[in-house]
Amino acid sequence: MDERLIAAVERVADALERLAPPPPGPADLSAADAFVWLPEQQLLAPVAVVARVAIDLLRGVERQKTLLLDNTRRFARGLPANNAMLWGARGMGKSSLVKAVHAVVSVEQPASLVLVEIAREDIASLPDLLRRLRGQHRRCLILCDDLSFERQDTEYKALKSVLDGGIEGRPEHVLFYATSNRRHLMPRDMIENERSTAINPSEATEEKVSLSDRFGLWIGFHNCDQNTFFAMVEGYAASMGLPVAADALRAEAVEWSVTRGARSGRVAWQFIQDLAGRLGVKAE
Repeated sequence: MDERLIAAVERVADALERLAPPPPGPADLSAADAFVWLPEQQLLAPVAVVARVAIDLLRGVERQKTLLLDNTRRFARGLPANNAMLWGARGMGKSSLVKAVHAVVSVEQPASLVLVEIAREDIASLPDLLRRLRGQHRRCLILCDDLSFERQDTEYKALKSVLDGGIEGRPEHVLFYATSNRRHLMPRDMIENERSTAINPSEATEEKVSLSDRFGLWIGFHNCDQNTFFAMVEGYAASMGLPVAADALRAEAVEWSVTRGARSGRVAWQFIQDLAGRLGVKAE
C-alpha cells in the first residue's frame, strides 16, 4: 500500500511540474547578435542572419541616419542614450534603419550590442522580457516594429511602465526602439473622441498621448520626392549590378511607382526585385 501511495504521489508531482515548469534560467546572449522574443516559451530565439539592407543603400534619410546612429553608438559605449520613436510615412525605411544601424555598430564595436525583436502583439510580455535580460553584460536594443494601439488596447500601460516608471525601472543596459506610422501611437479619432466626451478633455487624453513622451528621441520619416526615389532605385540597381541604362531604369521606375500609387524605399526595392528577376540576376 505504501509503495502504491508513493508511486501515485510521484505521478502527481510529475504532472504538477509539467503544468508549472520551473522559471527559465538567465538568457544566453552569446549565441548570436540578434534574437526574437517568443513569450509563450519565455525564449529568446537566436537569429543567425538578420534580413536587412546596408545603411549606404538607405537614401533620402541622411539626417535620420545621423540621429539614430549617434544615439546607438553612445548606448553601445555605455554612455547615456534615449529610447527612440521612428514615425512617419510607410515604406521609408524606419525598421530597415534600425537593423542597419545595429549592423554598423556591431562592426565598430564587436559583441557590444544585441538586437531583440518583440512583436507588437507581445508588448504585454515586455516586463517578462526585461526580467530575462537583467544581469546581462551585453547591451540590448529592443525593437518593436509597427507599434500602435487601438481604442480597446491596454498594453500601452505596460509599455509606459517599462519606459519611464515601475519600481524596477528599465535596466540601464536596455534601450527601446519602436517604429510606427503614427506619431502618438493612437488613432487621431480616438484622441479626438476622448477630448470631446470628457469632463476635462486635456486630462482624458494625457495618459494615452503621453506614451510618446516616454521616447526621448523622435525621428520623423516623410514621403520622398521623385529625385530621391530615383536615387533609391539607382543605388539598389548598382549594388546588384543590374545591366540596364540609367534612362531606361528611371522610365521603368516611374511606371512602377505610378501603378503602385506611391514612391518610397519599399516600392523602390520591390521594383528592383522585379527588374532583377526579369533580367535573370540573382541577389547576392
